[in-house]
Amino acid sequence: MNEKVNMLIKWILESKKIVFFGGAGVSTESGLKDFRSKDGLYHEKYNYPPEEILSHHFFMEHTGEFYKFYKDKLNTKEFQPNITHITLAKLEKLGKVHSVITQNIDGFHQDAGSLNVLELHGSIKRNYCMNCNKFYDENIVFSSPDIPKCSCGGIIKPDVVLYEEGLDEKTVQKAIQEIKNADLLIIGGTSLNVYPAASFIHYFQGKHMVLINKDITPYDSICDLVIHDSLGKIFQEIQKEINYISF
Repeated sequence: MNEKVNMLIKWILESKKIVFFGGAGVSTESGLKDFRSKDGLYHEKYNYPPEEILSHHFFMEHTGEFYKFYKDKLNTKEFQPNITHITLAKLEKLGKVHSVITQNIDGFHQDAGSLNVLELHGSIKRNYCMNCNKFYDENIVFSSPDIPKCSCGGIIKPDVVLYEEGLDEKTVQKAIQEIKNADLLIIGGTSLNVYPAASFIHYFQGKHMVLINKDITPYDSICDLVIHDSLGKIFQEIQKEINYISF
């Protein structure tokens, strides 16, 4: 185990209120593709650019095309939480991690057992009829042959934040408050290029801010500890350590 990982584990053990702020890199190790990497969804070829397909106006004007892409590329039923999700959930149960703030929409943190999860961009697991607001889980969406419809006949829309849509203000305020109150902020698997989410880390007033990401980010220089490595590799080491410790 290298010196940086030892330092991170030391800070985890010393901290009383850890907040984890994660992006696409948290879930790519489960097999999901991200959007902006060289192998991500933005670099695949479709009749429309993926960023246009995942926009509000496209959903409203070309709902069938939207769902073709959505069901093909965002169906997570074949994937499972990985070591990072599982270790964060365990750290929450041990009273170390107070909350997880995620830019992901796959719901893997909850699947792994985390309870206090703030989903900045919504979740594929929540879907609502645009007509009567009836709730549906993801199964009705991914199993429908075409556009998923409600029993009332209305179109079902995923509760995910599309381009041209704003973030939920209550979730934003909760996320900012969690970051403000944390003594250790661990940022993982995010390029910190997506706004306004990336700007939230400026609200941190605690002791240590840690960044774990394979690539360099615009915020490396303001962090107390930067580890350019696989999240899974780092959290494997963290899990090994906490298995032998009683808090």
